[in-house]
Amino acid sequence: LTSYVLHYIIFYRIISITMPARSIPSMLLIASCAMLDSANAWMPSATTLAAQRSASRSSATCAGSMATTTTLRLSDWSNFDYLEDEDDLESIDSTDYAKEEDTQEDKARVGASLEPPEIINDAEAIWVPAGSQLPLDEDTVKGVLSACREEIGTLFGYTAENRGVGITGGVDFVEMDGPIVILRLKGRFWHQRETVLDRVTSYLVQRIPEIIDVDIEDAWQLTDEANNVA
Repeated sequence: LTSYVLHYIIFYRIISITMPARSIPSMLLIASCAMLDSANAWMPSATTLAAQRSASRSSATCAGSMATTTTLRLSDWSNFDYLEDEDDLESIDSTDYAKEEDTQEDKARVGASLEPPEIINDAEAIWVPAGSQLPLDEDTVKGVLSACREEIGTLFGYTAENRGVGITGGVDFVEMDGPIVILRLKGRFWHQRETVLDRVTSYLVQRIPEIIDVDIEDAWQLTDEANNVA
């Protein structure tokens, strides 16, 4: 606005010197109108200013909203806790077993700290050679099975030496289904469980020939999974 006033004064002095006095008022009027038009063109209207202010506020609000939504908060792990699964911890065998090349004394020392497999449906051992003709009944099967646990004892964990190297497996009599004997395997074996069952079957049948078959109470007991979780 100051620039327009200055131009107006300079214009007045020029026309007062160069033009007749009667023409000065009309020329000043024309100059005033021209400057007003120019000022209006330069100065934005109130409506335009309001619109510009509103747009500025909207842009600021939008920018603020975007800044809020894109803010990332990284965890400092201060609230992180390790959750222990008791079942998983119990399934981990941390026993320091002896090695196969260790002495029998070392194996027995380690195995002495471990409980032997519990014998269920035990009976007094019946010691007879292979090829005997013992009668087929429950007591006889239990007695021959008891002798089997000792005679092929390297398969089982009934001795401290075997437990010392990690053999904790055992065999139990479950029931008889006619001429079929049902057994249970438990614990950990070095041999395949099917091999263990075959060895026990052979021992029983060679002494009680009336046995038609020896089976397991649950097929899962013959799997590697059953042996690994024992």
